[in-house]
Amino acid sequence: MKILKFGGTSVGTVESIGAVLEIIKKSHEAGERPVVVLSAMAGMTNLLTRLATEASEGKDFVDGLKEMELRHFSVVKRLITVKRQNPVFTRLKIYLNELEDLLQGVYNLRELSLQSKDLIVSYGERCSVLLVSKIAEQYFPAVGFVDTTELIQTDSHFGSAHVNQPFSEQAIRAYVAERESELLFFTGFIAANERGRVTTLGRGGSDYTAAIIGSALGADAIEIWTDVDGMLTADPRMVKKAFSLPVLSYTEAMELSYFGAKVIYPPTMIPAFLKKIPIVIRNTFNPEFAGTVIQYDSGRTSLPIKGISSIPAISIINVMGGGMVGRTGFSGRLFTLLAREQINVVLITQSSSEHSITFAVHPADAQRAKALIEAEFELELQANKLSEPEIEENLSVLAIVGENMKQTPGMSGKLFHALGRNGINVRAIAQGSSEYNISVIINHDDLAKALNAVHDAFFAKLNKTLHVFNVGTGNIGSTLFRQIRKQHSFLLDNNDIEIKVVGISNSRKMLFHEDGIALDDWKEQLQESGEQADLEVFVSRMKQMNLPNCVFIDNTASELPIQHYEGLFQSNISVVTCNKIANSGRFDQYRLLRDTARRHGVDFFYETNVGAGLPIVRVLRDLMMSGDRIVRIEAILSGTISYIFNNFTGDASFYDVVKTAQELGYTEPDPRDDLKGTDFMRKMLILARDAGYPLEPEAVQLGAILPDACISAASVADFYRELKAADAHFDALKQKAQAENKVIRYIGKLEDGKVDIALEMVDGSHPFFALSGSDNIISFTTERYKERPLVVKGPGAGAEVTAAGVFADLVNVGA
Repeated sequence: MKILKFGGTSVGTVESIGAVLEIIKKSHEAGERPVVVLSAMAGMTNLLTRLATEASEGKDFVDGLKEMELRHFSVVKRLITVKRQNPVFTRLKIYLNELEDLLQGVYNLRELSLQSKDLIVSYGERCSVLLVSKIAEQYFPAVGFVDTTELIQTDSHFGSAHVNQPFSEQAIRAYVAERESELLFFTGFIAANERGRVTTLGRGGSDYTAAIIGSALGADAIEIWTDVDGMLTADPRMVKKAFSLPVLSYTEAMELSYFGAKVIYPPTMIPAFLKKIPIVIRNTFNPEFAGTVIQYDSGRTSLPIKGISSIPAISIINVMGGGMVGRTGFSGRLFTLLAREQINVVLITQSSSEHSITFAVHPADAQRAKALIEAEFELELQANKLSEPEIEENLSVLAIVGENMKQTPGMSGKLFHALGRNGINVRAIAQGSSEYNISVIINHDDLAKALNAVHDAFFAKLNKTLHVFNVGTGNIGSTLFRQIRKQHSFLLDNNDIEIKVVGISNSRKMLFHEDGIALDDWKEQLQESGEQADLEVFVSRMKQMNLPNCVFIDNTASELPIQHYEGLFQSNISVVTCNKIANSGRFDQYRLLRDTARRHGVDFFYETNVGAGLPIVRVLRDLMMSGDRIVRIEAILSGTISYIFNNFTGDASFYDVVKTAQELGYTEPDPRDDLKGTDFMRKMLILARDAGYPLEPEAVQLGAILPDACISAASVADFYRELKAADAHFDALKQKAQAENKVIRYIGKLEDGKVDIALEMVDGSHPFFALSGSDNIISFTTERYKERPLVVKGPGAGAEVTAAGVFADLVNVGA
């Protein structure tokens, strides 16, 4: 025997009812003996509740009744043959007339008791089950419609009644035994007290009905058919990566359900748990999917946790005071009071000093709970032994659940690391001694971010998603987008990383899309759909979106984005930048940004500040972190200057080499911007600071390449005239180098805390002698690399390698 329970969405439309009947047919044809439990049509219980409330307020309810009639009658017309329709219309009309009389009574009295409300909403199930059973009569030889108010007995706690299990099970067994040949359709959710007054079983009561019937009949399984593929690892509306769990234990399922998972109602599992009957969660609209089996134990699994659940709206009440310390029975007195007044306490935590107790309740109960506490402890409050209870609102509960958590080290650490790295403040913590659950209370506004961050942290087989906001769409930005698009599949398949560019801005337009902007046509999207660019708004919107693993990429050379770096770090947003200005300005700013990023547990990566795509900053950081000591750094960190001196050989004049470099695009429009060495100076300054020296820009000794007349020329044309006039000066340098079998190099040096950049002549024993093209090169002499320095060499300029350096920094965020 198998119990098949179908929820409101499963019987909400003509198409879904057709799907339900197909599922029942397959069960019947497989030799199973299905017993069917149905809910009211989707939205019908809410409609009836609203009509009852409006009637008690003296408002008209006729239109709502017509809506109910139309929905049921339209199904009759579509799914029942004409000759069978009249009896069904008549039965439904009787129910609707009874309902109208009840609503009229409420309207006349202007009073709605819980008893009356239970009776009114019961017609949702009665109409639904009658309707579907009559449709089923066309396909099955014997069908029975069962009103569970005649079989399931409860107490008189209207709205959420408690079941008399022994009496109900005996009545169900006797009823079913007399109708073994019939396919029975039971109303879910509704029951009656010993006087026959209709009661309801609370939220998810139809699931409970199915479990009661399954327990009574000793069913082999209870199948709960709904509109999702079983129980998922998290709420799919907030966590798009959530996936179905094949198996859960009763304990795990109850923990997840208690903390907000709405797929199954916690009391449902108690009758099944006692009889060890498996509960299977299936999807009416995807019947081929196996769903989730809830059973006595969850079996072997590699998952560290089974799921992440949440209660979106919660309030906490803090009770504090010296009068609590050492007072035996204080907690009992407090929580007995709340239990007596039917206030459900979701979570409790108490300081080890016994000076405070914090507990969570549903927001609707918070003010009443506070008033009750103030009344109960009036004397203690007057004597200043207790402080006035404090209510904190706009909070949520997040809970991780799983049997594998028990005695598994690191579960709490992983949870709090994921939350802390994303700037999510934990207001309270609770963990039961069973270790099946760790619950935290956080700000409601952080809930979606927290769920996604924790989901990524615990389900390692899933991809880590980096949410990117990029400013600057020039050569580097455009090239970066192309590289990300090209590498997307590789990162997913081999590194479990997914990059979503969710914000793009240049000086004209900005564009946002929380699910990611398609990078194959981002230019068209930005132009056609983008709004007017505003950096303040861009940064503000990024913070408001509050996404996990958020990264701000600065692909500009502007000072404006740098003004926002500190605020971004304070909002737990990492920064990746090729913009040198932040790190090469005043030392105080450099230190502030590094310290702020470290304090908030986010990354500040700027590899491309020094050597484009070359791993220079990272190598220096690794040397320092591993305890090595820098003795000397020598470097050529200008691709432009490197190209010029590498080609200043033979008969070529310095003027010709510079002119050719400009024509090939190696220099800025004004070559002096490169040849002054200012950019080189900034790079050496950043290296010196990363090596631990608090230098200011003016401390760098910057040797000149050009004569003063070239530097002070009024225009680029004048510069070239002066450069031509200086040929003799540069030829003399070249001839001297050739005579000594040396080459000219513009070298930066860091030694003993001092930075010098100057023209030098080096021989064949020097690692910079064989430099070619526009390559950069850097030599690290350290305590470990003293005899043979560590050398990094390669292209130090160009959009491809610079974008690749930004890309490498990006994929290392959070690593």
